[in-house]
Amino acid sequence: MKQVVQNYKSGELAVLDVPVPGCKPGGVLVRSAYSLISTGTELMKVSEAGMSMLGKARSRPDQVAKVMQSVATNGVPATYRKVMGKLDSYTPLGYSLCGVVEQVGAGIDDVKVGDLVACAGNEHALHAELNWVPKNLYSPVPDGLAPRHAAFGTVGSIAMQGVRQGEPQLGEVALVIGLGLIGQLVAQLLTASGVRVVGADPDPARCELAERLGAAACGDPGSAAVEAAVAELTDGHGVDQVYLAAGGGSNQPVELAARLCRDRGRVVDIGKCRLDLPWNAYYEKELDVRFSRSYGPGRYDPSYELEGRDYPIGYVRWTERRNLACFLDLMARGRVDVEPLISHVADFDDAVETYQRLKDGELKAVAVLFRYPEQEAEKADPEAPAVAVPAVTVKPSPARATNSPVRLAFIGAGNYATSMLLPHLAQREGVKLSTVVTTTALSAANAQRKFGFEDATTDLDAVLGDKSVDAVFVVTRHSSHAELTRQALLAGKTVFVEKPLALTEDELAGVLAAVEESGNDRLQVGFNRRFAPLLQEAKTRFGTRTGPANLRYLVNAGRLQHGSWYLQQGTEGSRFAGEGGHFIDTASWLLDADPVSVYATATSGNEDLQIVLRYPDGSTATISYVTTGPSGFPKETLDLVADGSALRLDDFVRASVYGRKKWVSSRLPKARDKGQNAELAAFIKAVRTGGPMPVPLESLVATTAATLAVQAGLAGGAPVTLARSR
Repeated sequence: MKQVVQNYKSGELAVLDVPVPGCKPGGVLVRSAYSLISTGTELMKVSEAGMSMLGKARSRPDQVAKVMQSVATNGVPATYRKVMGKLDSYTPLGYSLCGVVEQVGAGIDDVKVGDLVACAGNEHALHAELNWVPKNLYSPVPDGLAPRHAAFGTVGSIAMQGVRQGEPQLGEVALVIGLGLIGQLVAQLLTASGVRVVGADPDPARCELAERLGAAACGDPGSAAVEAAVAELTDGHGVDQVYLAAGGGSNQPVELAARLCRDRGRVVDIGKCRLDLPWNAYYEKELDVRFSRSYGPGRYDPSYELEGRDYPIGYVRWTERRNLACFLDLMARGRVDVEPLISHVADFDDAVETYQRLKDGELKAVAVLFRYPEQEAEKADPEAPAVAVPAVTVKPSPARATNSPVRLAFIGAGNYATSMLLPHLAQREGVKLSTVVTTTALSAANAQRKFGFEDATTDLDAVLGDKSVDAVFVVTRHSSHAELTRQALLAGKTVFVEKPLALTEDELAGVLAAVEESGNDRLQVGFNRRFAPLLQEAKTRFGTRTGPANLRYLVNAGRLQHGSWYLQQGTEGSRFAGEGGHFIDTASWLLDADPVSVYATATSGNEDLQIVLRYPDGSTATISYVTTGPSGFPKETLDLVADGSALRLDDFVRASVYGRKKWVSSRLPKARDKGQNAELAAFIKAVRTGGPMPVPLESLVATTAATLAVQAGLAGGAPVTLARSR
């Protein structure tokens, strides 16, 4: 089998072939599905291994003390040989994983072969294909909990033990210093306990993530924002507890804790940070300083961890294993959400490269998972929800005479068609508005009068059978888009259909069946934002990226007016199903790829949605689609961060790019240009010349499938794989 190892002397990382561990009594042999990289503890170990011998000594004074004691006892030569032998050997990495029981040892009766378990321990839950795990260091995974989430069990237990040490009570206020992986989990656990949380971290992205996941306020510990938030939430008294989840050599976290904690408050150390306690500050407030020892009671006790001797529940309520089971249960019930924390999922074979990218800062991550061979997307979890992304075969289109006008027909002439499309087309050179079709004669007549259509009718067949019509615009209610598009494609027309293309997988399959049957793939969906001049220029100035990106898209959709047909979900689909493709398409265009999975959560009543899209290179896009925001707030704001650069779009009014050079656009003087005019120009050019459509059909299908996956994800409560046809 393969295992990730490190040579502490040279710093070398490797994936080695090692023997399969035996299945001893009192434990189980587990085949890994996902293992989690602790971006704090493990990276510290990896970084230390790359130091000089002097640097190693400075970073581990505790080990230096042991060496000096050995010198005094055994002499220099023997101690030197012992130390060099230990340093110049491979050591394992990893301590948190989820996998499938492959073999059950004697004395084990709570799991069986094939069961999914979460495992803990820096000697038993390693980054390896197979691990032997003793009874008290694994816990069965509850039904419905995804394996990738269950892999967080150990770090979740560490965070939980820290919270237990703080003894939070309903209504209290806590300060979490350090919003890395452990800090994020501590904040969520406190929030789930009825505690209001203030977070402190110098990374704005981590602060934004913590707020999105429930923290009341977050900010840079060096700014006044954190202090102001604490004063407001506590009426100036200070927080009840402080959780030190930061690392590094700075004493700032300890000093900040003393300044913002209330009289006789509690300070809990979870991370490994400098602890030079300012005596006066801690004495005057009589602060209670506590330490949290890893996963909970039982840790470092061989009789508990290796021999399986449990502590009586009446004396020790929360042991290592009980903490592990409790955290898994909280995730399964949706009280803790770890999906937004996953910055990257790497194949296990790419472990060395992944560690190097983390160490070099190329990959900035809160949590990184290793995915083992049997857990590739199409094999990972046969019972997990999936939405099919049908394969598309693109065929060349014949060119047409460029000197003849492009003749267009419209099916539908509602508000969007008459305000956002037809005004651009009516005056465009080389375009002829042929026929408008509506369900009521008056609306057709109004469109004819206003925009100069040659003909107005309610007879759809007459338009589809008109050989002089080059392209058909489908701008009707959502429920009819797929069927009208299908009919127009079969009639040989180039089709522009306003979003969405389809509301169900069956509808999408029907459209693609029409493409296959007719050989006509000339289709465009009205995803206009990728054509917006401001966003186009911003993307150009951002440049080509090399590493994964993080994209955040806030859509302040607002509430619909009573009686809007958008509210007719039974027939017209959900509101997001209708317009969410806009935002998914924009994200995919900016990231130059189509998503491979979708995770969606919602507030009560599905009013506000949180959608996480994952892409092949490890990039993520988070779309916050909210209907409860204020009307005066901008509708769309977008941030893209990668390779040390950042792109920001402010509601199609202003854009900026921060990198080696800063660029800020001038504020648009007129109405926001969301790209409709440029999109129509590209569509007309494709019709006129027979050239490629503005957006590849594969991309339109992928975006539609991802939009459909949102509803599937909300229903199933788990990530939805976008399974591409072969």
